[in-house]
Amino acid sequence: MGDPLHDRDSAEAVLRQVYGAAVPYLASLADRPVHDPATEPLLAELSDLADGGRLPEKGVGSVAALERLLRIGTTVATHSAGPRFFHFVVGGATPAALAADWTTALLDQNAVSWTASPLATEVETIALRWLRELFGLPESYGGVLVTSATFANFTSLGVATHWWAEQHDVDVAADGLTGLPRMPVLSGGYLHASSRKALQMLGHGRDTVEVYARDRVGRVDLPAIERRLAELAGPAVLIANAGEVNAGHFDPIDTLADIAERYGAWLHVDGAFGLFAALSPRTADLVRGVERADSIACDAHKWLNVPYESGFAFVREPSRLPAAFGMPGAAYLPGPGSPLWSAEVGGSTGSRPSSARSVQPAVPAGPVDYAAHGPESSRRARSMPIWATLAAYGRDGHRAMVERQLDLAQRLARLVDEAPDLERLAEVPLCIVCFRARPPHLPAGELDDLNRRLGAALLADGRVFAGTTVYDGRVALRPAIVNWQTTEADIDLLVEVVRELLAHLALS
Repeated sequence: MGDPLHDRDSAEAVLRQVYGAAVPYLASLADRPVHDPATEPLLAELSDLADGGRLPEKGVGSVAALERLLRIGTTVATHSAGPRFFHFVVGGATPAALAADWTTALLDQNAVSWTASPLATEVETIALRWLRELFGLPESYGGVLVTSATFANFTSLGVATHWWAEQHDVDVAADGLTGLPRMPVLSGGYLHASSRKALQMLGHGRDTVEVYARDRVGRVDLPAIERRLAELAGPAVLIANAGEVNAGHFDPIDTLADIAERYGAWLHVDGAFGLFAALSPRTADLVRGVERADSIACDAHKWLNVPYESGFAFVREPSRLPAAFGMPGAAYLPGPGSPLWSAEVGGSTGSRPSSARSVQPAVPAGPVDYAAHGPESSRRARSMPIWATLAAYGRDGHRAMVERQLDLAQRLARLVDEAPDLERLAEVPLCIVCFRARPPHLPAGELDDLNRRLGAALLADGRVFAGTTVYDGRVALRPAIVNWQTTEADIDLLVEVVRELLAHLALS
């Protein structure tokens, strides 16, 4: 097969191939293992189109290529879209979100600006408004869709960097960080690695965060943070964590907001999955005060159950986004003279102190060029799956999903508590249950090794997936329940498999 132009007539055939594979694959997810290591040798077929796995000089054509990819992919993939994947914090894709993601690829819009795609711009604007309303954030907040929680933290902390530099009379967008002192960043012990990575990419350094924890679990030491802010006597950034990944713990956001106001600090909330606590009356108090944050990061491909590359960031002062991420003009791109750069406003609209150079481009009343609001320029229209799932199921449907998964987490906690060879290590405020194997009469010094082997056996077995962690100095499992398809039967199977594997390990 040569020039793709000659392959135009294959479009219908290959799309039917995908549909034909998708229907049985989706129907099988509830019953198939999450992963079968025995299928991995099939991966070699991905590169054997030519001798030695080199790029083929002549392609095999779209029909043959898709046949191979679908056959191998539906067999070897880690079936994380299914209801028994409890590793990390991974949702699936609701029917509406999956179909909208296919639509996104079909339309292939560049969501860079209104000029490039009025459709993508309008869908993103609506999706962001609906997300803001879903979480009960003030209307004044603005945001942008990004690829992940890491980039949501990057975007938020990037804006915080510009705010902080203003307090030193520096326009960091124009002049960079040279000559500035180190930006103080303070957090409790629930700090996630993605925040460190964001600070690393922003040039602050991943190890510069000052962590104030009052125990090995990571609970924030509020008096220590206050003492440090008083010592600094200058601008600083506080990171509050909504939904810690080992047990689902929360920092006291409202209290940290009080502290931030008292000392003129920027408050960033990392709510990658924990922000969804706002949807249920049972858990809404966990995020009380989030509406007072200066910036918020979240991940739609976790609890919203849309496909990957769907994070988002909100900021209290939307005009700070184009100040941080607007591109210098090129002759064919928006720049000086475009709506985002045509006006300036002096000072900050929030309650934080600002310098005389606190000047940001005004956010125009018309369409937003979202490429100037975040780190990417060319952007996939990732708003479409978000719009579709919110339109399809509404506030009530997503609340019902969260409520059901809260119930499933409590069910898992009960099953663990009732099992004589398992031990729960933490309360279950949200959707993560942290527990470990603890067979009777096994010496305490051998428990960590046993649980490491149990975690490896669980992943090798493949029927269900849940990873290990270290919580309060002890090796443990930490299944997270956020998939829209997970049922009581899947929770029961998780416990059955864990105990079955544990019994085998005890005999080995």
